[in-house]
Amino acid sequence: MRRLLPRNSLRSRLLGDLWKPLFCLLLLGAVAVFFLARHIGSSVYDRWLYDSAMTLAEQVRVEDGKAVLDLPKQAVEMFEWDQVDRIFSDVRSRRYGLIFRNSDLPPPPEELQPGQSRIFPHWVKGHAARVVAVAVPNPADPADVLVIQVAETMLKRNTLATDILVLVVPVLVVLALLVGIVVWRAVATGVRAVDQVVERLDSYGPDRLLPVGEITNAPAEVRPLLNAINQLIRRLSDLQDTQRRFIANAAHQLRTPLATLQVQTERALREPDAARHGQALSRVLKAVTRSRHLAHQLLMLARSEQSGEKALQMQEVDLAVLARDELERWIDSALQQHVDIGYDGPESGVEVYGEPVLLRELIGNLVDNAIRYGSVRDDGRRGGAVTLRLQVQPIMLVVEDDGPGIPPSERTLVLERFYRRRGAGGQGCGLGLSIAREIAQRHGARLVITDPPQGMGARVEIRFAR
Repeated sequence: MRRLLPRNSLRSRLLGDLWKPLFCLLLLGAVAVFFLARHIGSSVYDRWLYDSAMTLAEQVRVEDGKAVLDLPKQAVEMFEWDQVDRIFSDVRSRRYGLIFRNSDLPPPPEELQPGQSRIFPHWVKGHAARVVAVAVPNPADPADVLVIQVAETMLKRNTLATDILVLVVPVLVVLALLVGIVVWRAVATGVRAVDQVVERLDSYGPDRLLPVGEITNAPAEVRPLLNAINQLIRRLSDLQDTQRRFIANAAHQLRTPLATLQVQTERALREPDAARHGQALSRVLKAVTRSRHLAHQLLMLARSEQSGEKALQMQEVDLAVLARDELERWIDSALQQHVDIGYDGPESGVEVYGEPVLLRELIGNLVDNAIRYGSVRDDGRRGGAVTLRLQVQPIMLVVEDDGPGIPPSERTLVLERFYRRRGAGGQGCGLGLSIAREIAQRHGARLVITDPPQGMGARVEIRFAR
């Protein structure tokens, strides 16, 4: 019951919106019953007035060639007697004037013809009354018309309508209460699905993100909400899993270079010989460089995964300009490894729809990967060539090297995170191609590893849908 009381609850709003029109309908129903009862009562009493007027018409007789209505006093008293209302009547001849009356009634309608009648409201002696006028032929003068009028005040009519209203209103109230109870239960049944969602979510611990699942008898209006909640939970669960994987991978991958860095640093501190001390510091520098590269790759991995959880800020990007600019960043690194790098493609005008920062990282990872692994020869020496090609129709970005290449049996494995081929050499951490593939997928492209046309080295293609 506590949940039903807050004003902002769904039940309160639904029931509040229901009770207001229901109360208005109750009032309208009571008013309609009152006027309907008065109309039905008026029909009955109007019929009695008509019968009374016809009774008076039958009492008209002819004396000395004139129509007269001479009723005994007792008959007049019986005719006019009523415990509640007052009765008024008169008989008029259009040619000869008033024949009989017991009160001042309005002049009868002139348009009435014999056999016709008219019922209308009128005020008689300060009282609201109903008047019936009946036209009959004058028995003493066939060319004349007699109009008999009988009027009655409306106390009985109003009393009857009020009595009926008093009887019906409690019934309407009971019906309204029953409708309210039925609607209350119906609303409770409809909202129960939301309660089940809340209960299931409350039952989950902080380390559990599970979809709500199917809710029995959930209304059609609630199902889109359930689907949206399930999708949100799945996205949050995927994000949580991604964060856990990233933390685990980062901890695992950083443990080895940091341990190496510690050992080499301690050795350098203990080394008294200047030459060996320099060699130890050189090894420390290599460990620091590898750790920095690993940290950069891990951050790029996190960025690519995060971009997968939200919409990218896509825009038109000139892939040719972007590729040439990114390639220039790797010239110094290539020269240090005795690698000749080059670009083969248009200078501009190759438009794709993408996120510039991620596309730049995609190109940089492929070029860096080719320099690191493609420049290592079987005898341990470094050197070779790396070429960045851009094809226009269809749009395809290609990075080729003339190194040892990647065997077909390992081309799927090298796309997995932290996988490194045995004897591959280089100072990589096994994330470059994995990051490149994820960025490509986010742009609707495919990463494919093939053999170069010259048959030697590795060829990585990024095939864009556009």
